[in-house]
Amino acid sequence: MEKRIVITGVGVISSIGIGKKKFWDNLLKGKSGISKVELFDTSNYQSHYGGEVKDFDAKQFISARTLKFLGRASQLAVSATKLAIEDSGLEYAQLSKSRVAVCMGTTMGEIQPIEDLNKNFVKEKFYENLDRSLIFQSSVSNIPIDVAMEFKLKGRNRIFTTACAAGNYAISYGVELLRMGEADCVVAGGSDSFSRIAFTGFDKVNAIAPKKCQPFDKNRKGMIPGEGAGVLILETLESAKKRNAYIYAEVLGCGLSCDAFHMTQPLVAGIVECIENGLKICKVNKNDVDYISAHGTGTVHNDKAECAAINKVFGNKKIAISSCKSMLGHTMGAASAIEAIACCLAVKNDIIPPTINYETPDLECDIDCVPNKARKQRVNIALNNGFAFGGNYACLILKKVGY
Repeated sequence: MEKRIVITGVGVISSIGIGKKKFWDNLLKGKSGISKVELFDTSNYQSHYGGEVKDFDAKQFISARTLKFLGRASQLAVSATKLAIEDSGLEYAQLSKSRVAVCMGTTMGEIQPIEDLNKNFVKEKFYENLDRSLIFQSSVSNIPIDVAMEFKLKGRNRIFTTACAAGNYAISYGVELLRMGEADCVVAGGSDSFSRIAFTGFDKVNAIAPKKCQPFDKNRKGMIPGEGAGVLILETLESAKKRNAYIYAEVLGCGLSCDAFHMTQPLVAGIVECIENGLKICKVNKNDVDYISAHGTGTVHNDKAECAAINKVFGNKKIAISSCKSMLGHTMGAASAIEAIACCLAVKNDIIPPTINYETPDLECDIDCVPNKARKQRVNIALNNGFAFGGNYACLILKKVGY
């Protein structure tokens, strides 16, 4: 009999709140975490707004001795992991003795140390003045390694770089490790820090909205770059029941696909295949889906393609669909992990977060986007969409335990 996998702890660092309670409260209130960028000067850019986490103090979570070796993405990941472990009720001493795997997703990796290194390259006497800590911080694989080292987790250690779908990939891999008996517990999620390189790229191709993100709105003008981390604790249902753990939701599985079509342009058929793969693998009838956490970036083509794919799969059934990115901005590799946490909380509490900034309906986005106000509704099964450049798609499916 296939092992059932559940989520027993969540930790989140986001622009609308640090920790589960503040994040969820503000998500339901429709609070925006978008503000003027402060990490670097944007005066020469077209765009000036982002989803920065401005009240994050890593010293509250990480010792000063360790902190100097961690880039910001690892700081976010380690902090979110600490929150998730504490939320799960697991003991640190017990975790260090068990086979605990770490699976993390990212888009840019540990980008800020690399950006700092690049700035130093143009200075005189670069080599003599090089801050060696930047070298230690800059590897993309550092994110899960730093998490493992901080909490003495000695199981499988893996980084997924499938960009905006990476969090779902990490969670999906963690589920497989548990089902195959390769781990007793998995720390899974995603992390990305605010990146000047990513911001510059999106600004150059006119993909950033002026001040707000408006998924599915007829007058949407683009995405808003952001940062953050989301971490979930995965274990078998048997293990969770044995220790009388609080259970958020069961992870049924994940549909994956790559349309191999275009680096940035989404293909409706590829998204359809991903969702249908997920429903088939998880043995879920499409009529039983109650909520979809959309990829919902706020760009014209992505929103249009996602809505077309959802309508093709589900037909005339109007499912409640919302985009957390309307509030958080696009947190890149952390996005689908943070949104998986939102799905957990929606399933557990039977409340669906809204899509804010929705003003004008778009006939090409003919969906129920839960506009501007959270909705109380029974949520037994939730889909979490994560779509990335290159046509890498991942649809994670969660279920209410006992349903």
